[in-house]
Amino acid sequence: MAIAALLAAVALVVTGCGGPATTTGGAKTTVTIGLGAPLTDGAVALGKGMVNGANLAVAQANETSEVQDLGLVIATVNGDDKGDPATGGTVATQFAANPTLVGVMGHLNSGVTRVAVKIYNAANIVQVSPANTAVDLTQMGMTNYFRVCTMDSVQGPAGADYAFKTAGKKIAYVVDDSTAYGEGLAAAWAQQFTADGGTVAGTAKTTDKQTDFKSLVTTIKSKSVDIVYYGGMYNAGALLSKQMKEGSVAVPLMGGDGMFDPEYIKLAGAANATGDFATSVGLPLAQLPQGQAFKAAFDAAYPGQEIAAYDAYSFDAANVIIKAIISVAKSMGVDKVATTDGKKAIIAAVAATDLEGVTGQVKFDANGDTLNKAITVYVVGADGTWGPAAK
Repeated sequence: MAIAALLAAVALVVTGCGGPATTTGGAKTTVTIGLGAPLTDGAVALGKGMVNGANLAVAQANETSEVQDLGLVIATVNGDDKGDPATGGTVATQFAANPTLVGVMGHLNSGVTRVAVKIYNAANIVQVSPANTAVDLTQMGMTNYFRVCTMDSVQGPAGADYAFKTAGKKIAYVVDDSTAYGEGLAAAWAQQFTADGGTVAGTAKTTDKQTDFKSLVTTIKSKSVDIVYYGGMYNAGALLSKQMKEGSVAVPLMGGDGMFDPEYIKLAGAANATGDFATSVGLPLAQLPQGQAFKAAFDAAYPGQEIAAYDAYSFDAANVIIKAIISVAKSMGVDKVATTDGKKAIIAAVAATDLEGVTGQVKFDANGDTLNKAITVYVVGADGTWGPAAK
């Protein structure tokens, strides 16, 4: 299935919350992809973007003659994991109990996946994450797990190198939100920053729900640092940045892909966020061969909505599953796709993926990690938007 061909025909129907796209003709077989993401709590902007990207891919696939000629309808169902591991486990259990569900696009938070992936593995359900970056997730022995984004072991050092070598920052304070994602990313950044010759003047642990950083800001101020690194998501990171500037700590806050969202700037306030940095996986859409086509399709499907950090990755992750579903439907028959053998065949088909997606080449190594290791550093400019940082 050619991703470019799908992008060329902008779908006008998006399957929402499990509702299949409208079809005509004879009997259809519906298979379902679960979309696991934080939708009412946690990094909601990123979670809703993930759902948008995946639903766009599914809507476009349902409009193709390839899917229609198979008598197939691909539906989606949302699972609101709230960014919480326990809730994510409940979502995974519900997904696994759905007799038509054959794959999961998600989750956003690495801590959620640590719980959910075991449930999916036991049920022979493939999971393709657009956003998990914790290194250990592909080292857990789960044969059903894949991700289209690169890891903290790549992202953290890239950010540290930029801070020390390009931005000229020498003394840092490192904070993490005590989640699997935040801890791993902050540790990788701090290790590389120190190896580069920088000094970590102090560290602190917060929570992903924390809103009051005033005491921490006082501590940071006493250390005379020239950068603060935050391992966590945009909702808490924005408040840290805001309270730093209000507390006269006028240095940049740097974080990872979890901070790279327009909502970060809105929550922090543009004046406070200006000069802050974030790394994110992949390259800017403008630098990708299919980036502008994706933007046109997204804008048509979701007028007035901004593209979030993982929308394109979610589009690609969903298409990985869709391509595998189509392959199995052709080789085994549509009536076998949702069987145990069909689900196992989907996992094998995903492992063999090799396609040009919006985010670049989508191909996995033996552990399920993407071969695409690109990282971009972004900065909040004077115009109050994220843009690629000067090299």
